[in-house]
Amino acid sequence: MNALRACAAGSVDADTGPRPPDLTVRLGRADDLPAAAAVLIGPHSMTLATVVATDETETPDGDLKVRYVFEPTTPGGPDRFVTLLVSVDAARPKVPSLTRTVPAANWHEREMQDLFGIVPAGHPDPRPLVVHDGWPQGVFPLRKAFDGSRRVPVEPAGEFPHLAAEGEGVFEIPVGPIHAGIIEPGHFRFTSVGETVLHLDARLFYTHRGMEKRMEGLSPLDAFYVAERICGVCSVAHGLGYCEALEQIAGVDAPPRARLIRGIALELERVYNHVGDIGNICAGAAFHYGTATGMRLQERLQQMNERLTGNRFLRGLVVPGGVHLDLPADLLGALAGTLQDTLSGLDGLMGRIEANPSIVDRLDDTGILQHQAAVDLAVAGVAARASGVDRDARRDHPHGAFAGPEPPGLQVATVFEGDAMARVTVRALEARESIRLIGEFVQRLERGPLEAALAEPLPGGRIGIAAIESPRGEAVHWLRTDAGGRVERYHLRSPSYHNWPAVALAAETAIVPDFPLVNKSFELCYSCTDR
Repeated sequence: MNALRACAAGSVDADTGPRPPDLTVRLGRADDLPAAAAVLIGPHSMTLATVVATDETETPDGDLKVRYVFEPTTPGGPDRFVTLLVSVDAARPKVPSLTRTVPAANWHEREMQDLFGIVPAGHPDPRPLVVHDGWPQGVFPLRKAFDGSRRVPVEPAGEFPHLAAEGEGVFEIPVGPIHAGIIEPGHFRFTSVGETVLHLDARLFYTHRGMEKRMEGLSPLDAFYVAERICGVCSVAHGLGYCEALEQIAGVDAPPRARLIRGIALELERVYNHVGDIGNICAGAAFHYGTATGMRLQERLQQMNERLTGNRFLRGLVVPGGVHLDLPADLLGALAGTLQDTLSGLDGLMGRIEANPSIVDRLDDTGILQHQAAVDLAVAGVAARASGVDRDARRDHPHGAFAGPEPPGLQVATVFEGDAMARVTVRALEARESIRLIGEFVQRLERGPLEAALAEPLPGGRIGIAAIESPRGEAVHWLRTDAGGRVERYHLRSPSYHNWPAVALAAETAIVPDFPLVNKSFELCYSCTDR
């Protein structure tokens, strides 16, 4: 801590939150940022959780601010966030880039440049990330002065500067952004020699919807419905993340029964995603039995979702303060039967995959993500745990049913091979653990209230932060209210956002025809990346 104080010229706020265990370090100069970050990732063994830029030019400070939020990497370590807060002169918006020493900062800093005009000086790849061809220079959509309701005129633009390799026998294979089937757009440009991938340059954000701008000025409840719909298949995780950040600001805890029901929904969302993803991976290997089985198991679970909540994506269950719907005994009985059938079907599917030499041969040693690369990029979820990174937000940042006085024992599944087969294995292990956890949560359900009332208006100028283990990994939700208790700034760092750069690395250990396997084994989301 003394080293941090030295970097911050003595300005360390231990009580500015967002939560009591958290720490905010106000750096006296932007140039002190690299030294302070080095203290956190070195002696304190922390990693980058998220980066949040804010436009505070209308406040007495009259500047822009950037918050670099770090979290511990020790398994089961303290549930704590440490924020490095930097003030940026709006007339000369620049901060030193951390990307060369903290690779996970790469996309955050490029996004900050696109949306706020804050230049990460010394960034190794300063190309645009979020804004696409023709976006006018000097227009920054997350500045307060930008009118989100107006259409921005597109200017003529040249070809995007893709990274290119040259040499004898080297050629490029462009794929996308429009793909076969029902899939969101993303452009992948392979540089290869024969079928061997030398480099993959991925370009996303074709479906950027400006959701964070849309939430500015909304009431907390109206903003919740936007957050819940950032991604269709992670609606529980994103809804819960927003709610827990909001509840921190309100000083409210969800009742015990509500926390358990939230836990049931979160694990059910994980199960139906994982079994469907295993089926999708089988599709990449042309194992049609596995594809059909995964789809059948997912379909039955989503039909159960509809019985529980009225829709297939579990929307409308989690609400600020608790849950909107109860789970009566007859539905819990039906859920138990569905999960038992799912477990049996999953065991049968994994048995067939593991007994099929042609499938195992396609998955083994394909798309390897090395352990150190996963650490450096702050990779989350299945992809991280399949590369030996023992991190799970359910344990490391307890939420929902895991935040009670007697949290359930959680078995975090980790393997070390880092290939496509490892990611299949971790999904299967996690799905089994989720089914076990749902059974435990149901047994612990006791009668009680479903919601705690949130005072209106909410306290102004407060920050809430929540980390939720979604099916794809840790999602970090950052929320601040304005003076009237409405949403002043909301930012989501989804697990897919941190994991996409890892897909490009893993592809370099594969051949071009195996990229569908590599991509599907990560099974990342365009929607909650693009926002």
